[in-house]
Amino acid sequence: MSKAGKMKTLKKVMEKVDHSSKLRTNIPAGMAKPSPPLGPMLGQRNINIPNFCKDFNERTQDIKEGVPLPCRVKVNSDRSYNLVIHKPPVTYFLKQAAGIQIGKMEKGDIAGKITLKHLYEIAKIKSEDPPLALMSLEQICGMVIGIARTCGIEIVRELDPKEYEEFLQERELKIIERRKERQLAKESKLLRTA
Repeated sequence: MSKAGKMKTLKKVMEKVDHSSKLRTNIPAGMAKPSPPLGPMLGQRNINIPNFCKDFNERTQDIKEGVPLPCRVKVNSDRSYNLVIHKPPVTYFLKQAAGIQIGKMEKGDIAGKITLKHLYEIAKIKSEDPPLALMSLEQICGMVIGIARTCGIEIVRELDPKEYEEFLQERELKIIERRKERQLAKESKLLRTA
């Protein structure tokens, strides 16, 4: 058999190499729309945009609308796709458990507090995600603790509701004050450049 003949048989035996990349994005539950930024991302990969949006919204109808869901979309050569929807990001769960909207604003700032029970529940939910399937619950708890630190969320054994409510009210005042400072700084910068 000649070299050309061997190459032809090898090409038949070998599977086609897939050069397409997975689309990785966060889509709010029940709110997939063909408008930007999602529409162009799907269009670049030749995915039928209205069908994708309908499919995603149907699959997430049981989840509270607007919850960010990390999605992985694998496109097949026949323009079909494989959609994997993960649980919301750890930061979303941490902010929900702490009752805050914004994480820490500067180094050393405590944005909120959660209990060990919250930590455990978040780790349990995230353990269902495919990328974390091989990690133990203890490892996932360690990961959640690290993310909580970067968000400025303190983990405590017990939390007094009244004290925590006062803490959140004080923090809200700090956030309003910080926003005013930033607005003044922005306005003074505009005056200097005008």
